[in-house]
Amino acid sequence: MEKPLTILQVSLYHPTLGPSAFANVPPRLQHDTSPLLLGRGQDAHLQLQLPHLSRRHLSLEPYLEKGSAMLAFCLKVLSRKGCVWVNGLMLRYLEQVTLSPVNRLFFSGIQMLVRVEEGTSLEAFVCYFRVSPSPLIYRPEAEETDEWEGISQEQPPPGSGQQTSGCLGFLHGPSQTWDSPPQPRPGGGTEIQLQREPPDSTLC
Repeated sequence: MEKPLTILQVSLYHPTLGPSAFANVPPRLQHDTSPLLLGRGQDAHLQLQLPHLSRRHLSLEPYLEKGSAMLAFCLKVLSRKGCVWVNGLMLRYLEQVTLSPVNRLFFSGIQMLVRVEEGTSLEAFVCYFRVSPSPLIYRPEAEETDEWEGISQEQPPPGSGQQTSGCLGFLHGPSQTWDSPPQPRPGGGTEIQLQREPPDSTLC
């Protein structure tokens, strides 16, 4: 009997380019347990031809947590030019974060909502893509700055459980891949270290 695949439901939105920004995005993309690359390069699995996007901008990396029979995912930033916001946390080059069941991403003007639906297969996962007609992130709370321009970031409404204070950067170490899962806490769950910026720091 075939095992069901883990599903990533991915919604995409661009405030100025609209659906044309995602004209080349397939409705469905099945992938093995190697990192799934997003960028404008020819080797990107999800290719977006946007001017402020790096050739390899970020990757979604499946891995197996210790004691778990389900795939988990981390997001890793591969761009040297800009930062990626994940649930209100700012990540820069080679920084990474474990994905939650629901994740709000912001980078290069793109708003992305990623929902993880668990499956039992350990050999592959599948992404379903849809273009949203309306914003996925609603409340401006911080700014993304890179070598080209500053872009206002929007955050979910109050009470949604998302972080909305300042710039927080994750300490990064070796990539969390199939062979090197994150370290579990003694009481369960995954331990990720945070580096908190000064309270008055609002720029990446």
